Amino acid sequence: MTTQASAPPPSTKSQALRSYDVADFPALTGLEEEWRFTPLKRLRGLLDGAVSSESAHWPALEYGKLPAGVTVGALAKDDPRRGSVLTPVDRVSARAYGESELGTLIEVAREAVVTEPVIVTVHGGPSDVVAFAHTFVDVGVLSESVLVLQYEDSGTLADNVEVAVADGAKLTLVTVADWADDAVQAQHLKIKLGRDAKVIHIQVTLGGDLVRQFTSVEYTGRGGEAELYGVYFADAGQHLEHRQLVDHNVPDCRSYVGYRGALQGESAHTVWVGDVLIQAEATGTDTYEINRNLLLTDGARADSVPNLEIETGEIAGAGHASATGRFDDEQLFYLMARGIPESEARRLVVRGFFAELINKIPVESLREQLGDAIEARLTKAGA
Repeated sequence: MTTQASAPPPSTKSQALRSYDVADFPALTGLEEEWRFTPLKRLRGLLDGAVSSESAHWPALEYGKLPAGVTVGALAKDDPRRGSVLTPVDRVSARAYGESELGTLIEVAREAVVTEPVIVTVHGGPSDVVAFAHTFVDVGVLSESVLVLQYEDSGTLADNVEVAVADGAKLTLVTVADWADDAVQAQHLKIKLGRDAKVIHIQVTLGGDLVRQFTSVEYTGRGGEAELYGVYFADAGQHLEHRQLVDHNVPDCRSYVGYRGALQGESAHTVWVGDVLIQAEATGTDTYEINRNLLLTDGARADSVPNLEIETGEIAGAGHASATGRFDDEQLFYLMARGIPESEARRLVVRGFFAELINKIPVESLREQLGDAIEARLTKAGA
């Protein structure tokens, strides 16, 4: 009997396996580099569980009156746009691609300047029902818009989100995972930028038992700009995992990644892995990524892994940084020396830690909602 050696792992991110067929991805063991931080057992049935007929009824969408230039409708399984931006890079994403039927199509018309934010809320279903979903966001040439995708209630969901930002368009995309405590989500969000297009993505993760979000960016023309920001707050027992891959594959493009997280409670666990690939042809690239984590209590754990892979020396700049620590005693002392009680001083420090990123959200009601949610968590912990 002969034993065939397993194929070596890809040497670069550009060589990673990509396929729409779940059979092309081997069963996960938890030893894989991309999955070594994820507690696979807590993914429930997303890896190989049966899809219930009940899953056809959720997730359900809710949105109000849409502004001129924006439409929300169904994405057919055979729509040629489906899969034109995102090719799955893991087993869960491939399964979501194959199992999801009717998806959601959000369109911003060519040259439309949308002055009001478009808010779409995704409501989950029963936590014991495995469901898959697909969303395509089609942003027209030279348009400007703000889109908010909110995820609420319970559920076990794997979903793919494709975002095509055409030449000269500007999109601010806010995604908010404010799930119930027992929810599980594994998401792949892929952004493709046209020439001189710009996207600002703010990713907020608060709720859920386990939430794993992978965001990737690809450029199709010179002058593309991507700014990726993240705010997350893990409570006791929560696992919140964020991964990014910014693939600089054309010249003269820019990216910035800035994520901040707070953790409190026993077994609160966050993971941030930021990968930036600058391919040989991507001369003139300017990129930077940073992750900061604030540990509020004992028993919490933050893993932070920034990675730069550079194949050309002809770039404008590239850098990365990561920091994880506890409260700054000097900040607390400064506030308490001015008569502010310790509990209130701690709240002020945490609010200040998040303020810069929350203020980037161009929807006042959402900024207030997030501020209230963070305050509630601090109060719950007696901070």
